[in-house]
Amino acid sequence: MKLTVDAGKCCGSGQCVLAAPEFFDQDDDGIVVLLADEAGDDAAGDVEEAVFSCPTAAIEIVGR
Repeated sequence: MKLTVDAGKCCGSGQCVLAAPEFFDQDDDGIVVLLADEAGDDAAGDVEEAVFSCPTAAIEIVGR
């Protein structure tokens, strides 16, 4: 699956980092940073949890 983030929407809650730290991090201001823009089926659960737990919908799955 392909991932995108809209850093302008990010509120810095860190839920994505907690759910999938191999794909998401935060910069010095707490804004989401995408570490990898593709996730395999083995990581789908963690990535989907990150997407659904984002309070501002800043993360999107754009392809599977």
